[in-house]
Amino acid sequence: MDDLRKIKNLLTLVVIIMGFAAVYVARDMFFPIMIGLLVALTFSPVVRSCARVGIPTSVAAVAIIFGAGMALSLGFYLLSGPVSEIVADAPAMGAELREKLRGVLASIEDVKDASEKVEELASGSDGAAVVTVKQPGLLAFAAGSIANFMGLTALGLIFALFILASGDLFYDKLVDAFRTSSDKRRAKNTARDIERQISRYFLTITIINAGLGLCVGLAMYLIGLPNPMLWGGLAFALNFLPFVGSLFGAVLVAAFGVLSFDTLGMGLLPAVVYALLTSIEAQFVTPTILGKRLNMNTVSVFLTVIIWSWLWSVPGALMAVPFLVMLKVICDNVPSMAVLGNFLGTKAVPENNT
Repeated sequence: MDDLRKIKNLLTLVVIIMGFAAVYVARDMFFPIMIGLLVALTFSPVVRSCARVGIPTSVAAVAIIFGAGMALSLGFYLLSGPVSEIVADAPAMGAELREKLRGVLASIEDVKDASEKVEELASGSDGAAVVTVKQPGLLAFAAGSIANFMGLTALGLIFALFILASGDLFYDKLVDAFRTSSDKRRAKNTARDIERQISRYFLTITIINAGLGLCVGLAMYLIGLPNPMLWGGLAFALNFLPFVGSLFGAVLVAAFGVLSFDTLGMGLLPAVVYALLTSIEAQFVTPTILGKRLNMNTVSVFLTVIIWSWLWSVPGALMAVPFLVMLKVICDNVPSMAVLGNFLGTKAVPENNT
């Protein structure tokens, strides 16, 4: 029995490793599938509510997906103007930023030169020529990544349209896959619970992020930072990335603040305000609204963000929390996964003292 248990554990480990490898290699295939499932789970309650008042599911699905696509397109269109101007002025802005931060950059260059000399001495370089391959520019890479992301997102929305238009077909198929009535009931309850939790999470976090974007845009306008609408939209989008989104946004605002104002202190003020607003949202607003509903500890969220960011980069970070929500719901409904569910939760299961 011990040998069988060891073999079973080893096979489970092999399956997990192969699963990670498959998700990493085939991310361009899995990403639109995940997008479609998450969008369908988010709006399934809305489609079902429309069906109750006599609106056909296909009509409601088309209206929802069309509206979501139009909203994304409108957002990109409104932000395309300021972003295009920034991209066009990027070389001049980079030179100006280096000029204003000359003292800081000089210290960094001194440390870099010293480390390079140490490496040359350690490697015993004899002055031989080294051939390097020039990598694509950052802007070209970013443009290609955004285009790929938008294309995969469009495929995901089409997939979500088919799921929503089918109504409860997939729920019925899922229930039919189980034999006993208890398993059928557990599968149905688990699917409904996942749908409810994902829908609440996305709709609530979207409203919270919209409020944060409005506050950031208004604050940047009052401070006098150019393109306040851009920074509000940036705050809205980046706040979907747990932990790293607010940090990245503050760094960008700091860079443009230094470029826009004469003094360094005034240039860093927009970044301080941005960090303050995102901290208030992260520490007070979101935990107050979503804390009891999500019931997940910070460590599990952070680990999930690291894993999915490694697998799929920025899209993976977007998927991290929704994936964790689904996993937590499954663990809460499957007794054999109760240990993992207890680890993901915020409270430990009390021990029975007999």
